[in-house]
Amino acid sequence: MEKALLVVDYTVDFVADDGALTCGEPGQAIEEAICSLTEEFVANGDFVVMPVDMHLEGDPYHPESALFPPHNIHGTAGRELYGRLASIYEQHKENITWMDKTRYSAFAGTNLEILLRERNIKELHLAGVCTDICVLHTAVDAYNKGFKIVVHKDAVASFNPAGHQWALSHFQDTLGADIR
Repeated sequence: MEKALLVVDYTVDFVADDGALTCGEPGQAIEEAICSLTEEFVANGDFVVMPVDMHLEGDPYHPESALFPPHNIHGTAGRELYGRLASIYEQHKENITWMDKTRYSAFAGTNLEILLRERNIKELHLAGVCTDICVLHTAVDAYNKGFKIVVHKDAVASFNPAGHQWALSHFQDTLGADIR
């Protein structure tokens, strides 16, 4: 079965201590798991995608503007991949697809589904942040599009511990995801 890894929003703004909308320590604690998964998928020749949140400075029309402080602003260091993942991406960028996204789900307004269908991908492995926001909405869309979902629980995190736990249960109990 063809499979793909989606590493959702693992950026400076979402993970670094001084990130604009940081998970902080929970996000930092999953770095090694995310890096290992990415290296494993690249080494196996599997499809790897980095869906990365992108906002425009001062955009009053984006729905997140009323919910969260400005984050992942186009052209800023906050949108860079966090930690060692940045160097893995630089080393293997011919084998890793960077994807700008402007909504919680990596499917919303992107060509992700087309890229997956072209490669006959049936199984999506999810990692990244935030478990209960962008990872969750990506998983729900993947489920509704008929993909098998695998969530790597040691490679997802959130700034909301209760939301993180709820999302892990929701992945398994409502979306039938394989939690590893």
